[in-house]
Amino acid sequence: MQAITRKLGHQSLKHSPAISSFKSLYPPSDDQYYCSRFASNVATSGGGHLARKGTGGRSSVSGIVATVFGATGFLGRYVVQELAKMGTQVLVPFRGSEDSPRHLKLMGDLGQIVPMKYNPRDENSVKAVMAKANVVINLIGREYETRNYSFEEVNHHMAEQLAMIAKEHGGIMRFIQVSCLGVSPTSPSRMLRAKAAAEEAVARELPEATIMRPAVMIGTEDRILNPWAHFAKKYGFIPLFGDGSTKIQPVFVADVASAIVASLKDNGISMGKVYELGGPDVYTMHELAELMFDMIREWPRYVNVPFPIAKAIASPREFLLKKVPAPMPTPTIFNLDAIEAIITDNIVSKDALTFEDLGLAPHKVKGYPVEFLIQYRKGGPNYGSTVSERVSPESYP
Repeated sequence: MQAITRKLGHQSLKHSPAISSFKSLYPPSDDQYYCSRFASNVATSGGGHLARKGTGGRSSVSGIVATVFGATGFLGRYVVQELAKMGTQVLVPFRGSEDSPRHLKLMGDLGQIVPMKYNPRDENSVKAVMAKANVVINLIGREYETRNYSFEEVNHHMAEQLAMIAKEHGGIMRFIQVSCLGVSPTSPSRMLRAKAAAEEAVARELPEATIMRPAVMIGTEDRILNPWAHFAKKYGFIPLFGDGSTKIQPVFVADVASAIVASLKDNGISMGKVYELGGPDVYTMHELAELMFDMIREWPRYVNVPFPIAKAIASPREFLLKKVPAPMPTPTIFNLDAIEAIITDNIVSKDALTFEDLGLAPHKVKGYPVEFLIQYRKGGPNYGSTVSERVSPESYP
């Protein structure tokens, strides 16, 4: 103890005001010495900011407070990620369990991703999650109907309600409505008709709103290649409606998210405009299925299902939906409304505004956007050869 005291400088400690005060309360014995146990080297002033405002990174402050409706969906996680990595505070309304937005929390800096439980049918609840925002992005949409939510309510009425509340808000600087490529009031698909009505309602309430029409989106959680691959692994084939000749223009989901954020970064030239977001290549349904089989390294097998038969197979769910007092299974491939939607080609119009007008170049679908399909390879990611290298179906084990 004496050696330690000598090393600390007993004489300087002995005459310290703090030690003298301490001694007055607790008189020491002859062989007891006092030393400072804890000390801080943090400057009391002049140390500068602990964190500086960045120039667009995750820990910077972008000035945007965005409420993203539908953030827990497929496209939502990519939009939240794009917003969060530029220093945006993202308000995430959710109506399910507390776990629904949990995966989004890690995408932004501490406190930047704010989950907020709400009821989409309660106007006051919607106003509460929009109160602090200056940007509103509506991603709400569903390609199938449930007992509780119809196509019209989810895809049309909710969008109209959000536009009306944003108009009353007074502080919403940008409103982005995400629709679908191929929307039309005369479409055989109820969802596409509802989306068309939503666009009309939003444009009526907020003429300066930006409308995005993405094509069929491809990505890790997509609703076309995943169901196909799962069906092929389970049954050894996939059904092609019609003869698989319907043309589509699939787009990588991350590119759509980038387009939405790019429209927020411009000087307002995208306000009041409609963008059609399709990938760089046009595929038939058969060609896209070939690409899927090539990635999962399975021999391609198809069953051509005429549209009338496909509709007949998918119709019982729609007929029983409101008559059975229990939730019906979620449709995947045999989704009646989705079958109606692919009867006609769904590609970007020639005179439409596209990615190029936002200063972006979309990814080709063949490559990184479909690499997630390797999870369906039977023997692991490196198993098997490509379809083009096989000689015959009999050579496949």
